Amino acid sequence: MNIRSCAYLCRMKKVGILGGGQLGRMLLQAAANYPVETWLMEAAPEAPAAHLCHYFVCGDITNYDEVYAFGKELDVLTIEIENVNVEALEQLEQEGVKVYPNPNALRVIQNKILQKEFYAANDIPGSAFVITQNQSDLHQYLDFLPAIHKLGMGGYDGRGVQLINAANDIPLGFDQPSVLEKKIDIAKEIAILVAVATSGETILYPAVEMIFDTDLNQLSHQLCPAALQQKILWKAEAIARRAVQGLRSPGLFAVEMFVDHNDQVLINEVAPRVHNSGHHTIEAHYCSQFDMLWRILLELPLGNTAAIMPSAMVNLIGSENESGLAHYHGLNETMKMENVFVHLYGKWETKPGRKMGHVTIISQDKLDLSHKVNIIRHQFFVKAK
Repeated sequence: MNIRSCAYLCRMKKVGILGGGQLGRMLLQAAANYPVETWLMEAAPEAPAAHLCHYFVCGDITNYDEVYAFGKELDVLTIEIENVNVEALEQLEQEGVKVYPNPNALRVIQNKILQKEFYAANDIPGSAFVITQNQSDLHQYLDFLPAIHKLGMGGYDGRGVQLINAANDIPLGFDQPSVLEKKIDIAKEIAILVAVATSGETILYPAVEMIFDTDLNQLSHQLCPAALQQKILWKAEAIARRAVQGLRSPGLFAVEMFVDHNDQVLINEVAPRVHNSGHHTIEAHYCSQFDMLWRILLELPLGNTAAIMPSAMVNLIGSENESGLAHYHGLNETMKMENVFVHLYGKWETKPGRKMGHVTIISQDKLDLSHKVNIIRHQFFVKAK
Protein backbone atom coordinates (compact mmCIF):
# COMPACT_ATOMS: atom_id res chain seq x y z
CA MET A 1 0.00 0.00 0.00
CA ASN A 2 1.43 3.39 -0.96
CA ILE A 3 1.51 6.36 1.42
CA ARG A 4 -1.30 8.18 -0.38
CA SER A 5 -3.79 5.30 -0.13
CA CYS A 6 -2.80 4.70 3.49
CA ALA A 7 -3.51 8.34 4.26
CA TYR A 8 -6.97 8.00 2.73
CA LEU A 9 -7.80 4.99 4.88
CA CYS A 10 -6.71 6.79 8.02
CA ARG A 11 -8.82 9.89 7.35
CA MET A 12 -12.33 9.28 8.66
CA LYS A 13 -14.89 11.32 6.75
CA LYS A 14 -17.91 12.53 8.66
CA VAL A 15 -21.02 11.53 6.68
CA GLY A 16 -24.52 12.54 7.73
CA ILE A 17 -27.79 10.85 6.80
CA LEU A 18 -31.12 12.67 6.98
CA GLY A 19 -33.77 10.11 7.91
CA GLY A 20 -33.57 6.98 10.02
CA GLY A 21 -35.98 4.44 8.54
CA GLN A 22 -35.17 1.06 7.02
CA LEU A 23 -33.22 2.61 4.15
CA GLY A 24 -30.96 4.39 6.62
CA ARG A 25 -30.67 1.16 8.58
CA MET A 26 -29.43 -0.85 5.60
CA LEU A 27 -27.16 1.99 4.51
CA LEU A 28 -25.54 2.02 7.95
CA GLN A 29 -25.17 -1.76 7.92
CA ALA A 30 -23.08 -1.37 4.75
CA ALA A 31 -21.06 1.49 6.30
CA ALA A 32 -19.18 -0.93 8.56
CA ASN A 33 -16.92 -1.79 5.60
CA TYR A 34 -15.69 1.79 5.17
CA PRO A 35 -13.52 4.33 7.03
CA VAL A 36 -16.38 6.65 7.88
CA GLU A 37 -17.86 8.36 10.92
CA THR A 38 -21.63 8.17 10.61
CA TRP A 39 -24.12 10.77 11.82
CA LEU A 40 -27.89 10.36 11.68
CA MET A 41 -30.71 12.84 12.13
CA GLU A 42 -34.24 11.58 12.76
CA ALA A 43 -37.19 12.76 14.84
CA ALA A 44 -37.83 9.35 16.46
CA PRO A 45 -35.07 8.04 18.78
CA GLU A 46 -36.43 4.49 18.33
CA ALA A 47 -36.19 4.67 14.51
CA PRO A 48 -34.83 1.52 12.77
CA ALA A 49 -31.44 3.11 12.00
CA ALA A 50 -30.93 5.06 15.22
CA HIS A 51 -28.74 2.55 17.07
CA LEU A 52 -26.43 1.76 14.14
CA CYS A 53 -24.76 5.15 13.64
CA HIS A 54 -21.81 6.58 15.55
CA TYR A 55 -23.72 9.75 16.47
CA PHE A 56 -27.49 10.20 16.63
CA VAL A 57 -29.21 13.59 16.61
CA CYS A 58 -32.91 13.79 17.39
CA GLY A 59 -34.31 16.46 15.10
CA ASP A 60 -36.72 17.52 12.37
CA ILE A 61 -35.24 16.93 8.91
CA THR A 62 -37.70 19.45 7.42
CA ASN A 63 -36.58 22.29 9.73
CA TYR A 64 -34.00 24.72 8.31
CA ASP A 65 -32.18 25.52 11.57
CA GLU A 66 -31.99 21.91 12.72
CA VAL A 67 -30.74 20.57 9.38
CA TYR A 68 -28.19 23.38 9.09
CA ALA A 69 -26.89 22.80 12.63
CA PHE A 70 -26.67 19.06 11.98
CA GLY A 71 -24.74 19.40 8.75
CA LYS A 72 -22.34 22.29 9.29
CA GLU A 73 -19.54 20.19 10.84
CA LEU A 74 -19.89 17.26 8.40
CA ASP A 75 -17.95 16.46 5.24
CA VAL A 76 -20.81 14.87 3.29
CA LEU A 77 -24.60 14.76 3.61
CA THR A 78 -27.10 12.38 2.02
CA ILE A 79 -30.76 11.47 2.45
CA GLU A 80 -32.93 8.40 2.86
CA ILE A 81 -36.18 10.27 2.14
CA GLU A 82 -36.90 13.23 -0.15
CA ASN A 83 -38.90 15.26 2.37
CA VAL A 84 -35.98 17.29 3.74
CA ASN A 85 -35.23 21.01 4.04
CA VAL A 86 -33.60 21.89 0.72
CA GLU A 87 -32.83 25.51 1.70
CA ALA A 88 -30.59 24.32 4.54
CA LEU A 89 -28.83 21.91 2.19
CA GLU A 90 -28.24 24.73 -0.30
CA GLN A 91 -26.61 26.85 2.39
CA LEU A 92 -24.47 23.96 3.60
CA GLU A 93 -23.36 23.26 0.04
CA GLN A 94 -22.34 26.91 -0.37
CA GLU A 95 -20.25 26.57 2.79
CA GLY A 96 -18.37 23.56 1.44
CA VAL A 97 -20.34 20.56 2.70
CA LYS A 98 -20.82 18.03 -0.10
CA VAL A 99 -24.48 17.14 -0.56
CA TYR A 100 -25.37 14.06 -2.63
CA PRO A 101 -27.77 14.22 -4.36
CA ASN A 102 -27.34 17.95 -4.74
CA PRO A 103 -30.06 20.38 -3.60
CA ASN A 104 -31.02 21.36 -7.16
CA ALA A 105 -31.84 17.74 -8.01
CA LEU A 106 -33.72 17.32 -4.73
CA ARG A 107 -35.78 20.45 -5.34
CA VAL A 108 -36.98 19.05 -8.67
CA ILE A 109 -37.68 15.55 -7.44
CA GLN A 110 -39.43 16.31 -4.15
CA ASN A 111 -42.10 18.29 -6.02
CA LYS A 112 -44.02 16.10 -8.47
CA ILE A 113 -45.12 19.16 -10.44
CA LEU A 114 -41.53 20.26 -11.03
CA GLN A 115 -40.56 16.66 -11.70
CA LYS A 116 -43.15 16.24 -14.47
CA GLU A 117 -42.20 19.60 -16.00
CA PHE A 118 -38.55 18.52 -15.92
CA TYR A 119 -39.34 15.37 -17.92
CA ALA A 120 -41.30 17.35 -20.48
CA ALA A 121 -38.54 19.96 -20.84
CA ASN A 122 -35.94 17.24 -21.39
CA ASP A 123 -38.01 15.23 -23.92
CA ILE A 124 -38.29 12.25 -21.58
CA PRO A 125 -41.42 10.30 -22.56
CA GLY A 126 -44.12 10.10 -19.91
CA SER A 127 -47.88 10.14 -19.51
CA ALA A 128 -49.81 13.26 -20.48
CA PHE A 129 -50.49 15.53 -17.51
CA VAL A 130 -52.06 18.77 -16.32
CA ILE A 131 -51.48 20.77 -13.14
CA THR A 132 -54.31 21.37 -10.67
CA GLN A 133 -54.17 23.93 -7.88
CA ASN A 134 -57.11 22.58 -5.90
CA GLN A 135 -59.79 19.92 -5.96
CA SER A 136 -62.25 22.13 -7.86
CA ASP A 137 -59.85 22.31 -10.82
CA LEU A 138 -60.59 18.66 -11.53
CA HIS A 139 -64.00 19.63 -12.90
CA GLN A 140 -62.20 21.29 -15.84
CA TYR A 141 -60.65 18.00 -16.91
CA LEU A 142 -63.51 15.53 -17.11
CA ASP A 143 -62.49 14.69 -20.70
CA PHE A 144 -58.99 13.84 -19.39
CA LEU A 145 -60.29 11.06 -17.11
CA PRO A 146 -59.53 8.37 -16.10
CA ALA A 147 -56.39 9.80 -14.55
CA ILE A 148 -54.13 9.59 -11.49
CA HIS A 149 -54.08 12.55 -9.11
CA LYS A 150 -50.70 12.96 -7.38
CA LEU A 151 -50.06 15.41 -4.57
CA GLY A 152 -47.31 17.84 -5.57
CA MET A 153 -45.52 17.82 -2.21
CA GLY A 154 -45.45 15.32 0.63
CA GLY A 155 -46.79 12.15 -0.97
CA TYR A 156 -44.72 9.05 -0.24
CA ASP A 157 -44.89 5.27 -0.54
CA GLY A 158 -48.38 5.05 -2.02
CA ARG A 159 -49.78 7.96 -0.04
CA GLY A 160 -50.75 11.11 -1.91
CA VAL A 161 -51.90 9.16 -4.99
CA GLN A 162 -55.56 8.81 -5.97
CA LEU A 163 -57.26 7.26 -9.01
CA ILE A 164 -59.94 9.54 -10.51
CA ASN A 165 -62.02 7.49 -12.93
CA ALA A 166 -64.99 9.81 -13.38
CA ALA A 167 -66.70 12.94 -12.06
CA ASN A 168 -68.07 11.16 -8.97
CA ASP A 169 -64.46 10.46 -7.86
CA ILE A 170 -63.53 14.14 -7.74
CA PRO A 171 -64.14 14.39 -3.95
CA LEU A 172 -61.26 11.89 -3.59
CA GLY A 173 -58.84 14.33 -5.24
CA PHE A 174 -56.41 16.64 -3.46
CA ASP A 175 -57.22 20.23 -2.53
CA GLN A 176 -53.58 21.27 -2.94
CA PRO A 177 -51.28 21.80 -5.95
CA SER A 178 -51.09 18.41 -7.68
CA VAL A 179 -50.43 16.62 -10.95
CA LEU A 180 -53.25 14.91 -12.86
CA GLU A 181 -51.68 12.20 -15.03
CA LYS A 182 -53.51 10.39 -17.81
CA LYS A 183 -54.04 6.76 -16.81
CA ILE A 184 -51.86 4.38 -18.81
CA ASP A 185 -52.78 0.88 -19.97
CA ILE A 186 -49.84 -0.70 -18.16
CA ALA A 187 -48.36 -4.02 -19.24
CA LYS A 188 -45.43 -3.92 -16.78
CA GLU A 189 -43.92 -1.64 -14.18
CA ILE A 190 -40.13 -1.65 -14.10
CA ALA A 191 -37.30 0.15 -12.34
CA ILE A 192 -33.62 0.73 -13.05
CA LEU A 193 -31.09 1.90 -10.46
CA VAL A 194 -28.57 4.41 -11.80
CA ALA A 195 -25.30 5.23 -10.00
CA VAL A 196 -23.52 8.50 -10.74
CA ALA A 197 -20.02 9.16 -9.40
CA THR A 198 -18.70 12.63 -8.57
CA SER A 199 -16.63 12.33 -11.76
CA GLY A 200 -19.83 11.94 -13.78
CA GLU A 201 -19.26 8.25 -14.50
CA THR A 202 -22.68 6.61 -14.79
CA ILE A 203 -23.59 2.92 -14.55
CA LEU A 204 -26.89 1.04 -14.47
CA TYR A 205 -28.16 -1.97 -12.58
CA PRO A 206 -30.25 -4.57 -14.45
CA ALA A 207 -33.94 -3.68 -14.79
CA VAL A 208 -36.40 -5.20 -12.32
CA GLU A 209 -40.08 -5.95 -12.82
CA MET A 210 -42.27 -4.63 -10.01
CA ILE A 211 -45.63 -6.12 -9.02
CA PHE A 212 -47.81 -3.80 -6.92
CA ASP A 213 -50.50 -4.34 -4.32
CA THR A 214 -53.33 -2.41 -5.96
CA ASP A 215 -55.15 -1.80 -2.66
CA LEU A 216 -52.13 -0.27 -0.92
CA ASN A 217 -50.49 1.12 -4.09
CA GLN A 218 -47.25 -0.32 -2.72
CA LEU A 219 -44.65 -2.69 -4.12
CA SER A 220 -45.65 -6.26 -3.26
CA HIS A 221 -42.76 -8.14 -4.87
CA GLN A 222 -40.39 -7.97 -7.81
CA LEU A 223 -38.27 -10.06 -10.15
CA CYS A 224 -34.75 -9.43 -11.45
CA PRO A 225 -33.93 -9.35 -14.27
CA ALA A 226 -37.18 -8.06 -15.73
CA ALA A 227 -38.47 -10.18 -18.61
CA LEU A 228 -38.22 -7.60 -21.40
CA GLN A 229 -37.58 -7.73 -25.12
CA GLN A 230 -34.15 -6.35 -25.91
CA LYS A 231 -35.56 -3.31 -27.74
CA ILE A 232 -37.74 -2.43 -24.74
CA LEU A 233 -34.81 -2.82 -22.36
CA TRP A 234 -32.72 -0.50 -24.51
CA LYS A 235 -35.49 2.11 -24.43
CA ALA A 236 -35.77 1.82 -20.65
CA GLU A 237 -32.03 2.11 -20.12
CA ALA A 238 -31.85 5.16 -22.40
CA ILE A 239 -34.71 6.87 -20.52
CA ALA A 240 -33.19 6.08 -17.11
CA ARG A 241 -29.79 7.40 -18.16
CA ARG A 242 -31.24 10.57 -19.72
CA ALA A 243 -33.44 11.35 -16.73
CA VAL A 244 -30.60 11.02 -14.23
CA GLN A 245 -28.01 12.81 -16.31
CA GLY A 246 -30.44 15.72 -16.70
CA LEU A 247 -30.42 16.17 -12.92
CA ARG A 248 -26.64 16.79 -13.02
CA SER A 249 -25.92 15.31 -9.62
CA PRO A 250 -23.85 12.50 -8.13
CA GLY A 251 -25.82 9.93 -6.22
CA LEU A 252 -27.89 6.79 -6.55
CA PHE A 253 -31.23 7.13 -8.34
CA ALA A 254 -34.12 4.71 -8.86
CA VAL A 255 -35.98 5.38 -12.11
CA GLU A 256 -39.48 3.88 -12.15
CA MET A 257 -41.10 3.35 -15.55
CA PHE A 258 -44.21 1.93 -17.22
CA VAL A 259 -44.27 -0.35 -20.26
CA ASP A 260 -47.61 -0.10 -22.04
CA HIS A 261 -49.30 -2.68 -24.29
CA ASN A 262 -47.83 -0.96 -27.35
CA ASP A 263 -44.29 -1.56 -26.02
CA GLN A 264 -43.81 2.12 -25.27
CA VAL A 265 -41.68 2.95 -22.22
CA LEU A 266 -42.83 5.93 -20.14
CA ILE A 267 -41.19 7.42 -17.08
CA ASN A 268 -43.16 7.43 -13.85
CA GLU A 269 -40.94 8.88 -11.11
CA VAL A 270 -37.33 9.17 -9.99
CA ALA A 271 -36.25 8.56 -6.40
CA PRO A 272 -32.91 10.27 -5.55
CA ARG A 273 -31.77 7.64 -3.05
CA VAL A 274 -31.50 3.96 -2.26
CA HIS A 275 -34.86 2.40 -3.03
CA ASN A 276 -37.20 -0.51 -2.31
CA SER A 277 -36.66 -1.77 -5.87
CA GLY A 278 -32.96 -2.31 -5.09
CA HIS A 279 -33.10 -4.34 -1.87
CA HIS A 280 -32.41 -7.60 -3.72
CA THR A 281 -28.94 -6.30 -4.60
CA ILE A 282 -27.69 -7.04 -1.07
CA GLU A 283 -27.48 -10.77 -1.79
CA ALA A 284 -28.06 -11.01 -5.54
CA HIS A 285 -25.50 -8.54 -6.96
CA TYR A 286 -21.76 -8.09 -6.62
CA CYS A 287 -22.22 -4.54 -5.34
CA SER A 288 -25.40 -3.74 -3.42
CA GLN A 289 -27.16 -0.40 -3.85
CA PHE A 290 -26.10 0.51 -0.30
CA ASP A 291 -22.46 -0.33 -0.91
CA MET A 292 -22.65 1.65 -4.16
CA LEU A 293 -23.90 4.76 -2.40
CA TRP A 294 -21.02 4.61 0.09
CA ARG A 295 -18.60 4.42 -2.82
CA ILE A 296 -20.19 7.55 -4.27
CA LEU A 297 -20.26 9.43 -0.96
CA LEU A 298 -16.60 8.61 -0.25
CA GLU A 299 -15.49 9.21 -3.86
CA LEU A 300 -14.31 5.64 -4.34
CA PRO A 301 -14.53 3.67 -7.62
CA LEU A 302 -18.03 2.53 -8.54
CA GLY A 303 -18.82 -1.14 -7.94
CA ASN A 304 -19.93 -3.99 -10.18
CA THR A 305 -23.70 -3.85 -10.81
CA ALA A 306 -23.91 -7.30 -12.41
CA ALA A 307 -26.17 -9.94 -10.89
CA ILE A 308 -24.61 -12.96 -9.21
CA MET A 309 -27.85 -14.83 -9.77
CA PRO A 310 -31.47 -14.06 -10.78
CA SER A 311 -33.55 -12.98 -7.81
CA ALA A 312 -36.91 -12.04 -6.40
CA MET A 313 -37.79 -9.77 -3.50
CA VAL A 314 -40.96 -9.84 -1.39
CA ASN A 315 -42.00 -6.94 0.83
CA LEU A 316 -43.19 -7.84 4.32
CA ILE A 317 -46.12 -5.51 4.96
CA GLY A 318 -48.20 -4.92 8.08
CA SER A 319 -51.48 -6.81 7.76
CA GLU A 320 -54.83 -5.10 7.27
CA ASN A 321 -56.65 -4.09 10.46
CA GLU A 322 -53.59 -4.95 12.57
CA SER A 323 -51.96 -2.30 14.78
CA GLY A 324 -49.78 -2.97 17.80
CA LEU A 325 -46.71 -4.90 18.88
CA ALA A 326 -45.41 -6.79 15.85
CA HIS A 327 -45.58 -10.58 15.73
CA TYR A 328 -44.07 -12.41 12.75
CA HIS A 329 -46.01 -15.45 11.55
CA GLY A 330 -44.05 -17.94 9.44
CA LEU A 331 -40.58 -16.57 10.21
CA ASN A 332 -39.04 -19.94 11.06
CA GLU A 333 -40.59 -21.65 8.05
CA THR A 334 -39.35 -18.92 5.72
CA MET A 335 -35.81 -18.96 7.11
CA LYS A 336 -35.60 -22.73 6.54
CA MET A 337 -36.04 -22.26 2.78
CA GLU A 338 -32.96 -22.64 0.59
CA ASN A 339 -31.36 -19.44 -0.77
CA VAL A 340 -33.87 -17.24 1.04
CA PHE A 341 -32.70 -14.20 3.05
CA VAL A 342 -34.91 -12.45 5.60
CA HIS A 343 -34.43 -8.79 6.55
CA LEU A 344 -36.48 -7.40 9.43
CA TYR A 345 -36.39 -3.65 9.93
CA GLY A 346 -36.51 -3.51 13.72
CA LYS A 347 -39.92 -1.82 13.89
CA TRP A 348 -41.60 -2.86 17.11
CA GLU A 349 -45.05 -1.68 16.09
CA THR A 350 -46.96 -2.93 13.07
CA LYS A 351 -49.59 -0.90 11.21
CA PRO A 352 -51.66 -1.70 8.12
CA GLY A 353 -49.45 -1.22 5.06
CA ARG A 354 -46.29 -0.46 7.05
CA LYS A 355 -43.09 -1.91 5.60
CA MET A 356 -41.74 -4.25 8.27
CA GLY A 357 -39.10 -6.13 6.30
CA HIS A 358 -38.32 -7.89 3.06
CA VAL A 359 -37.25 -11.31 1.83
CA THR A 360 -34.82 -11.92 -1.02
CA ILE A 361 -34.73 -15.18 -2.97
CA ILE A 362 -31.96 -16.18 -5.38
CA SER A 363 -32.11 -19.02 -7.90
CA GLN A 364 -31.10 -19.85 -11.46
CA ASP A 365 -34.58 -21.31 -11.99
CA LYS A 366 -37.33 -18.74 -12.67
CA LEU A 367 -40.02 -21.24 -11.71
CA ASP A 368 -38.29 -21.78 -8.38
CA LEU A 369 -38.26 -18.02 -7.79
CA SER A 370 -41.97 -17.66 -8.58
CA HIS A 371 -42.87 -20.69 -6.47
CA LYS A 372 -41.00 -19.38 -3.43
CA VAL A 373 -42.48 -15.89 -3.87
CA ASN A 374 -45.98 -17.37 -3.68
CA ILE A 375 -45.15 -19.49 -0.63
CA ILE A 376 -43.59 -16.57 1.24
CA ARG A 377 -46.43 -14.19 0.43
CA HIS A 378 -48.91 -16.62 1.97
CA GLN A 379 -46.96 -18.02 4.92
CA PHE A 380 -44.96 -15.01 6.16
CA PHE A 381 -46.92 -12.03 7.48
CA VAL A 382 -47.07 -9.57 10.37
CA LYS A 383 -49.91 -9.22 12.86
CA ALA A 384 -50.34 -7.39 16.14
CA LYS A 385 -49.48 -9.57 19.12
